[in-house]
Order: sequence, then structure tokens, then C-alpha cells
Amino acid sequence: MTSLRISDAAALLGVSDDTVRRWIDQGRLNQVVLENGRKGVDGRELAAFAQRMADAPESGASVAVSARNRMRGIVTRVVKDGVMAQVELQAGPFRIVSLMSRESAEELGLDVGTVAVASIKSTHVVVGIPEA
Repeated sequence: MTSLRISDAAALLGVSDDTVRRWIDQGRLNQVVLENGRKGVDGRELAAFAQRMADAPESGASVAVSARNRMRGIVTRVVKDGVMAQVELQAGPFRIVSLMSRESAEELGLDVGTVAVASIKSTHVVVGIPEA
């Protein structure tokens, strides 16, 4: 069984340690006791919780889309030239960069500070395991 420290769980979910502690206090997540005697969260339970959070409908979300990988974040940078735009989005700890037409960026009103949802659909996704 994989157990995670509260700080690690918070980092994976893109929230504060205090938010994870509140969820434990509210009964939304179950607490486990780690080998060092500190509070933690079971990895499988955290994965299921993260999935429920991701599956929750967002206000203003599309009724149906084929892309399953959606990440809500805030636009941190927009670079436009004559035809194209590069839009950077910070979604929790993740930086997402999208290249699109300048027209699309302008129609969507994408500027620094705009809340946006990145939908990612790919036939090639590389998954790795970080060092312990």
C-alpha cells in the first residue's frame, strides 16, 4: 500500500496542505498514520478522490467533448504574432503551452489572468515514474 504525506498529496492535487487537512477533518478523505507517526493519505484513495474531483462538472463546461484530459488553470503568458499565438496556462503545478491561431486566442479572450481549461487529446503520451 502506498501512503503519501499530506504535503505530497496537496502538491499532487494542486492545493495547500491545509486544504487536504480540512478534507480529512470533513471526512472527504481518510487519514492514515505513516511509519513516522504523522498523518498521511492512502495513495489509492487519493487517486479515486482526484478522479472524482476531475469528473465533477465545471461551471460553463462543454456538454460533451472527446478529449478526456482537461486541466483548469490561469493564463500566465500570451505571445501573438501576425498569424499565431502561444498561450501558457498554469494548472496547479503544471505548465501547459498551446499554439493556436491568433484569431482563436482573440475570440476566446485569452489574456494573462484569464481562467481557461486546456483539453489535451494525444495519441502519444509518455508516462514516467519520478525518483523516490
